[in-house]
Amino acid sequence: MGTEVTQVLLNAQSVDGAVRKHAEESLKRFQEQNLPGFLLSLSGELVNEEKPVESRKLAGLILKNALDAKEQHRKLELVQRWLTTIDVGVKSQIKACLLQTLSSPVHDARSTASQVIAKVAGIELPQKQWPELIGSLLSNIHQLPPHVKQATLETLGYMCEEVSPDVLDQDQVNKILTAVVQGMNSSEANNDVRLAATHALYNALGFAQANFNNDMERDYIMRVICEATLSPDVKIRQAAFECLVAISSTYYEKLAPYIKDIFSITAKAVREDEEPVALQAIEFWSSICDEEIDILEEYGGDFTGDSEIPCFYFIKQALPALVPMLLETLLKQEEDQDQDEGAWNLAMAGGTCLGLVARTVGDDIVPLVMPFIEENITKPDWRQREAATYAFGSILEGPSPDKLTLLVNVALNFMLTALTKDPNSHVKDTTAWTLGRIFEFLHGSAMETPIITQANCQQIITVLLQAMKDAPNVAEKACGALYYLAQGYEDVGSSSPLTPYFQEIVQTLLSVTHREDAGESRLRTAAYETLNEVVRCSTDETAAMVLQLVPVIMSELHQTLEAQKLSSDEREKQYELQGLLCGCLQVIIQKLGSETTRYVILQYADQIMGLFLRVFACRSATVHEEAMLAIGALAYATGPDFAKYMPEFYKYLEMGLQNFDEYQVCAVTVGVVGDICRALEDKILPYCDGIMTQLLKDLSSNRLHRSVKPPIFSCFGDIALAIGDNFDKYLMYAMPMLQSAAELSSHTSAADDEMTEYTNLLRNGILEAYSGILQGFKNSPKTQLLIPYAPHILQFLDSIYLEKDMDDVVMKTAIGVLGDLADTLGSNAGSLIQQSLSSKEFLNECLSSEDLLIKESAEWAKLAIGRVTV
Repeated sequence: MGTEVTQVLLNAQSVDGAVRKHAEESLKRFQEQNLPGFLLSLSGELVNEEKPVESRKLAGLILKNALDAKEQHRKLELVQRWLTTIDVGVKSQIKACLLQTLSSPVHDARSTASQVIAKVAGIELPQKQWPELIGSLLSNIHQLPPHVKQATLETLGYMCEEVSPDVLDQDQVNKILTAVVQGMNSSEANNDVRLAATHALYNALGFAQANFNNDMERDYIMRVICEATLSPDVKIRQAAFECLVAISSTYYEKLAPYIKDIFSITAKAVREDEEPVALQAIEFWSSICDEEIDILEEYGGDFTGDSEIPCFYFIKQALPALVPMLLETLLKQEEDQDQDEGAWNLAMAGGTCLGLVARTVGDDIVPLVMPFIEENITKPDWRQREAATYAFGSILEGPSPDKLTLLVNVALNFMLTALTKDPNSHVKDTTAWTLGRIFEFLHGSAMETPIITQANCQQIITVLLQAMKDAPNVAEKACGALYYLAQGYEDVGSSSPLTPYFQEIVQTLLSVTHREDAGESRLRTAAYETLNEVVRCSTDETAAMVLQLVPVIMSELHQTLEAQKLSSDEREKQYELQGLLCGCLQVIIQKLGSETTRYVILQYADQIMGLFLRVFACRSATVHEEAMLAIGALAYATGPDFAKYMPEFYKYLEMGLQNFDEYQVCAVTVGVVGDICRALEDKILPYCDGIMTQLLKDLSSNRLHRSVKPPIFSCFGDIALAIGDNFDKYLMYAMPMLQSAAELSSHTSAADDEMTEYTNLLRNGILEAYSGILQGFKNSPKTQLLIPYAPHILQFLDSIYLEKDMDDVVMKTAIGVLGDLADTLGSNAGSLIQQSLSSKEFLNECLSSEDLLIKESAEWAKLAIGRVTV
């Protein structure tokens, strides 16, 4: 098939759709009929210098995709397929072709081979296969022609990206680092080699732990990187700074000896170098801020001599030089940056870094920035006014309110005037953003001295509503400012300062959503988000006005459903608008769903539900996430009356639970099942077989994202609470699932914070399931069905108590489950609880907790246990 494969690969890239489709089908057929032969002919194509570059490149790409996929479950299948179904001899031939291609004079062929070798290494090295790979890549690397050396270094870089550090032994790591660092050295004449080496070092840094612990080796690596930041080649300089950024987070605690030199290098780059390099130089300091913010948050700033990760206060030491450097960058704006959503330039990077510096050092930044603001805020050049405003907005999070309140009170009037009168759109945009930051960080019930008073409230609202008629980017920021203004009145009590303006605010926001240009700068989305926040934070005084919104939003949603024959682009926009409108209805339903105003929602419930069902019907394959959330709110508000919607709604509920690929939709749907259980109680019984079957399928699937599993367990508890001892027929399926998940979650020594957080979510889901099941069976003659499971539940409670890593949420649920065991199983649980390893200790620890919710649960559990252990 040699010559034929070439033609098929070229046809697969044809502009003619029919030719392309036919070629793709041929490739698919060949792959299905003879996979080893297919992969072998692809590697043969890639290595063959007589073949066209286009067919070689695609051959390599298909080979790579036969080894790797984005979806985790598919990736595992491909790895298994390579390891188990392809003959060792065939694999050796493929690997030999790949290594040979690294010597090809054709850059694209070499580069593709590098990526494929790394994918194979990612599969084989952890299995202790292909042990000779690193040796063969590194042997005589320094005698090789430059293009081969470059390809080899590129391969090493990709390989370090694919395999985890524990796969290579230290001797291999040392050899790789030696080759890479030598390739980076200023004595290397070929820039392509130097660049490939610098990229490779970036990927290899995670392997270099032992080398960074050795002073001499670390000094050498740091010297080579710093020299590379001075290379005449801009790409090498950029890549070298990227290495420094990575080192700042991976090896923060090793940086002290180099920090002064790094400051000089970065300052020079920021002031003099090309933008891609300067941006990385600023990123270095942003990264240091991130590290120090994390350390200071974790340790609360009180360090003892033996503290595990000392903070070196690099930012505090660099402040006098760092802040002026960052302020200079703010004057390097681009003319059209406000219109371009993805814009990122020196001024934006500098402002972001300044904001992180403010969060790192707090009050100390204020005196360093204020002179710059005062000097520039009234200058005729818009760049100076905008930079001053941006600087002010950037330092509002971090310093204490005491330090800022006085300054903000002076600045507020000035800002309001600028937002209405400044002739420049950039300045208005940044001013509206800064007002939003003022309201976000310095306004709310926790503030001793309010920024917003009776005297200035009306002026603030008038100016913000006026700004919503401005250019889309300015109007979007004004919406954001109003969002935080409303949020600050969330806990205001029965009367809100916004009440007199409520009607006008709502009218203005609705008219913003109808602007011709509302699609630009996220304006429509921002207007709806702000409307939602204004409604959410409103008080009972405005309930009647909120109710008037219902028919308005319903009619808008109705209009989106009437649109006919849409292009795919228009359909996407229609889905987005439907999402915003469903989100708005959800907030209104939640607002009016309380006991006093619930009756008013009920009069619209049929129409609202009818609209939501039509929104679902628009999309054949997937369920609309926002409509699903809104239905959850409607179920809560309508209570048992929701049963009449179930026959028509159930198929969409099932569709949502089957949606593995958009796992957020699946998670939302699981949450809505919980809402419906609480609303319908035992009226949900006719639908439980279908729901439980789907939930059990979800749990068994390796395709579903792990984050959906904890809410599914909680959902078992919701169902059991709703249907009581009718849950008995599901016990034989649900309990083994809960037990195996419980065992898994009690022995997960969490490798990192993310894993700890997930483990706690999983435990909480399992405990909520146990709690719901125990409470559901209380006072039922079928209680004895649960007795066989009690020892395991207690064992689970013991093991998570002894692990000592549960968070407060898990602690509260766990002590509640201990009480539920006693409460439901009575004397049957009493003796078991007395024999338990740690129940007593756990109970006492919870009784003396400072968390009131834990204490309350523990006191209830103590009473329940007391009744059965006498």
